[in-house]
Amino acid sequence: MTVSEQTKARAPVARLYTDAAPVEWRISEGLVAYPDALTEMEARAAAIAAGEAPELVWLLEHPPLYTAGTSTDTKDLLTPDRFPVYETGRGGQYTYHGPGQRVAYAMLNLKTRGQDVRAFVAGLEDWIIGTLDQFHIKGEVRDDRVGVWVRRPERGPDVEDKIAAIGVRVRRWVTFHGISINVDPDLEHFSGIVPCGIQQHGVTSFEDLGLTASMPDLDIALRSEFERVFGPTDDEIEAPA
Repeated sequence: MTVSEQTKARAPVARLYTDAAPVEWRISEGLVAYPDALTEMEARAAAIAAGEAPELVWLLEHPPLYTAGTSTDTKDLLTPDRFPVYETGRGGQYTYHGPGQRVAYAMLNLKTRGQDVRAFVAGLEDWIIGTLDQFHIKGEVRDDRVGVWVRRPERGPDVEDKIAAIGVRVRRWVTFHGISINVDPDLEHFSGIVPCGIQQHGVTSFEDLGLTASMPDLDIALRSEFERVFGPTDDEIEAPA
């Protein structure tokens, strides 16, 4: 099957969930330890489910690490002693996080957003693709594998690489975990795993594609495209210490 035959037919997604209240928007400076992020996400998701906190999108970077999703095959961890490996309840398999990769954790209440997990994931895909489009990167999704992909015709007619990953968990209809986009991470760090269990395709980044973009530039695009798909945002009033 050719790449074009695998391309998922995607109906346009236009301002899903427009009746939702504004989502708080947080950007963390520096590198955030994964256990700290997981603790904060779980606490915030519980508070959202209880009606005690607004929804939140949290942008950050992690130090180098691998995470294991619920569908992980241990054979795909090729160098287990290279970086810390964290078990996580999100869907998917092994993935890498590290400096130069923008992680966006989305804690949204699907009870007020249609209670449709597939529509939520389609919204995440559209969010990523719209963001990439602002930098003239054509991202695509596939029926047979998760994430957002970029064709590499200079390397062959059916060659493509993953530029963004998606991994989510839903508890009490509140989402957490989210997406990651490769800006300029060390792509060699992905060699310690089989990313998402997919051996026949590689990974790429803005830098690998010959594009220069700052993290703040990406954050601006992420916010505008999130608002297009999911509705309005507000700056977080007070981030935790």
